[in-house]
Amino acid sequence: MKRIAREVAGEEFARKVWKRMEFIGDIVLIKAPYGDEVDYKLYRRIAERILEELSYVKSVWLAASPVMGEYRIRRDLVHLAGEPRTETLYKEHGCVFKVDIAKIFITPRLSFEHLRIAKLVKPGEVVVNMFAGAGLFSIIIAKHARPRKVYSIDINSYAYKFMKENIEMNKVEDIVVPMLGDAAEIIKEKLVSVADRVLMPLPELAIEYLPYAVMSIKEKGRIHVYLHINWVKGEDYLEKAEEEVSAALSRIPSVKSFRIIGSRRVRPIGPRYEQVVVDVEVERNEQKG
Repeated sequence: MKRIAREVAGEEFARKVWKRMEFIGDIVLIKAPYGDEVDYKLYRRIAERILEELSYVKSVWLAASPVMGEYRIRRDLVHLAGEPRTETLYKEHGCVFKVDIAKIFITPRLSFEHLRIAKLVKPGEVVVNMFAGAGLFSIIIAKHARPRKVYSIDINSYAYKFMKENIEMNKVEDIVVPMLGDAAEIIKEKLVSVADRVLMPLPELAIEYLPYAVMSIKEKGRIHVYLHINWVKGEDYLEKAEEEVSAALSRIPSVKSFRIIGSRRVRPIGPRYEQVVVDVEVERNEQKG
């Protein structure tokens, strides 16, 4: 990909762009460097070369804006070359997922994290995934661990539709329970004190929804909090993330105690802007909520 970008557009442009190309099934998604003026003709030339050299790629799209809103979708997708479709089958860790890059959030850069979490899940655990999307975390956990149940929540009706299809395709209907709606409301109504482990893979809402993650765990449980962290030179962004989670937990009355287990960089988002996950063990007071 770097060679194609270099040959079409030169070394400087290639440095900016080639790492921002993602393979999602038979679709290539190119994420334009945000803030730069977009030369669509140049991107179309790159897209045409990708189709010429990589026979398994059928469609190439440009994401001209970042993921936005509670549904986590890219609103400015531009078709560059190949078949004008956004739906595809994406495979990861022995699972297959039906996805649509225009209607749900999907990135292969979370692949390591999907399997890392699955390997942490102990036999018999109940997991609540508060922001499940098309079900990748939930289904990979069901296939690679031995949980009792995975409650898989999303507010995006398109994500919910794909999630249900993906649960059936991967034959985990007896483990993964798809749930449509706002995670806070669903937890308050149906999932109080049920979980051994809670996933919060929506950085924009993680701190705001942390009280509901705590509400969902049993007397003691683990929560995986995903954040976006801006940092400046000299700052430790992992330490900054841990401090943010610690401060938020300290403000929740139902938290009896907590322990930061660890934190790690998930992926870069932009210059000095990182996606980070903080793994924390929380013990609740006896009262619910």
